Amino acid sequence: MLLSMTGYGRANSTFGDKTISVEVRALNSKMTDIKLRFPGDYKEKEVELRKMVTDHAERGKIDVNIDVQNADGAALVSLNEALFRGYHRELSRLAGELNIHQGEMLQAILRIPNVVAAASGEVDEAEWQAICGVLTNALDNFKKFRVLEGLSQESDLRQRLTNITTFLDQVTPFERERFVRMRERMRNNLEENYGKENIDNNRFEQEILYYLEKMDMSEEKVRLGMHCSHFLEHLDSKQESVGRTLNFISQEMGREINTLGAKAYDADIQRLVVQMKDELEKIKEQLANVL
Repeated sequence: MLLSMTGYGRANSTFGDKTISVEVRALNSKMTDIKLRFPGDYKEKEVELRKMVTDHAERGKIDVNIDVQNADGAALVSLNEALFRGYHRELSRLAGELNIHQGEMLQAILRIPNVVAAASGEVDEAEWQAICGVLTNALDNFKKFRVLEGLSQESDLRQRLTNITTFLDQVTPFERERFVRMRERMRNNLEENYGKENIDNNRFEQEILYYLEKMDMSEEKVRLGMHCSHFLEHLDSKQESVGRTLNFISQEMGREINTLGAKAYDADIQRLVVQMKDELEKIKEQLANVL
């Protein structure tokens, strides 16, 4: 089962006269990058919050926003009046001395760090448990979103893999025909340049075998088929975080497809190789967004 790396989850609840809202968003990232935004009252709980998010969300660039407001919709914040007065006094003095228009000084001061802060106080354990419950619900909704996205991605990956195996099966008829054409072409070139009577047939057959061995695609076809089967096995598994493994397998598939192209010596086989490469690139694009 695949999980998408992108996702969204939201949950709301009330606790007493407060409204608790949690939003969880995730984008692609090779590593786990968690950004938390929550009221300053719960700063001491940051480690616990990060652990909850990591346990549920795993890899990705994850943004979590926890908002706690009073029943009237006001955020739980306080104004540091002493700090505000100090900034206002000094800025007004400088503005007067330098003859600078004060403009919207109020808004400017409010944007200064620590002037407006979350209301301070000890963490109420019952309220904290309520927040944890809302966060858990948001993370559950977030995972459901990832599952739905993963089902769509899995369907696309299976189709791309089917296309590659179909193109691989189509290589075999052209592979046989190119041996015949190459043999005839080499024979005609020798007869034209050296005359039919001057050709050593035994030596000619030896040379033909040498080129046939260089052009033989049997090993690459078998390995590519095995990689495709291995890819499907991981898609069928119940593991959730298989993105990295599938990415490694896709890299091995790419090596075999490139070798097939190098050994093609045939326009029809090259066309099939290009189509396989195109499907593989689309697989890689999907895997960039899979856990």
